[in-house]
Amino acid sequence: MTDLLSYARLGACFTTVVLALQGTCLAQPDSSTELRWWKGNLHTHSLWSDGDQFPEMIAQWYAERGYNFLGLTDHNILSRGERWMDNQKIIDRSSGAVLENYLTAFGDDWVETRTSDTGVEQTRLKKLEEFRGKFEQPDRFLMIEAEEVSDAVDGKPVHLNASNLSELLRPAGGETVRQAIDNNLRAMEELSRKTGRTMLMHLNHPNFGWAVTAEDLAWATRERFFEVFNGHPGVNQLGDATRASVDEIWDIVNTLRIDKLDSPPLYGLGTDDSHEYHGEPGSRPGRAWVMVRSSELSAESLIQAMYRGDFYASSGVMLDSVEFSAEAGTLSISIKGEDGVSYSTQFIGTRRGYNQETAPRTDAEGKAMETTQKYSAEIGEVLATDGSLNPVYKLRGDELYVRAIITSNKPHPDPSFKDQTGQAWTQPVGWQSGK
Repeated sequence: MTDLLSYARLGACFTTVVLALQGTCLAQPDSSTELRWWKGNLHTHSLWSDGDQFPEMIAQWYAERGYNFLGLTDHNILSRGERWMDNQKIIDRSSGAVLENYLTAFGDDWVETRTSDTGVEQTRLKKLEEFRGKFEQPDRFLMIEAEEVSDAVDGKPVHLNASNLSELLRPAGGETVRQAIDNNLRAMEELSRKTGRTMLMHLNHPNFGWAVTAEDLAWATRERFFEVFNGHPGVNQLGDATRASVDEIWDIVNTLRIDKLDSPPLYGLGTDDSHEYHGEPGSRPGRAWVMVRSSELSAESLIQAMYRGDFYASSGVMLDSVEFSAEAGTLSISIKGEDGVSYSTQFIGTRRGYNQETAPRTDAEGKAMETTQKYSAEIGEVLATDGSLNPVYKLRGDELYVRAIITSNKPHPDPSFKDQTGQAWTQPVGWQSGK
């Protein structure tokens, strides 16, 4: 990975989001430092907002299933302060056994209950600082304090997750979707500078409510991260007959940024956006994650690796390595194969000189829709396909960028859409060399 890391230095210094690191170039791992992959989820909800499970139960679920880090990202709130919740509200939101299971898992000495002044039975929600010590272990599991900053513009949900926070970020608002994205990023950058803490903010589910178009996200260049896959069944991952899929949005954004705006591309995360933990239909845990390659399991190290692009998103396919050699002009991937499972890797990108024609998308009545425009098939085209466990793409020299999607034929164990199989998404490379 050394070539990829050294090559990524250009992109790390390129972006304005470096402000989150107090205006300096990203720290680079020493060439002798051993790097390893860490598995994590940065989009998770609990009873602190609209989830249906106690935060300790959620942390236990992820820790017991081999995850290395987790961010609880409740809407516009951190797990701080005194918070009591009516038992009946907890039961109505989840299941009749939720309180019993919580008590069984953690015992009478941990679970706090009371009868309110009005005679209502209540249970106290524990703060992150109270329960993180039950799960955190060096080089094994880490809790990252985080929040889903849930903003809106003209009824359109503009949600961004902020990780490694030192205090609550309130929605910054804006007159347009693009302005709201930018304003919230500015607020995070200001907090990062003030506290000296490395933070990361990523845009959530752009197709949720069809709120964020590719054009919005392209011109909101302060944002460097978004969810290429979100496990919630209601986020319109695949688009529809008249609107773009999230993958299509990603390629449009990257093409416009690199070719038109002289700006770095987006990096893509996989997340659960989990709310339901009792087997109900909805957004359940374990559907997608990020694999981050870093020298240590700390929020600082993980986030700096993500700014360098040293991570990939997954909904089931695992990789041993992702290597980009600037000198050789090759993107090489090693897939962690499973017996009886086949894989197809598509190398996707846009070549310079692509057809730049666009057209509005129209509804059944022929009326222009307020959504991502139609673009040429030359944007985000499949440049090559490889069915081996060690696919390699050799850059021809005219690519604006190249990324890879690895798809298996193994059905997803808990699909969020019909016929879903496991996939992995690597980050765009080859763009740092300029035009």
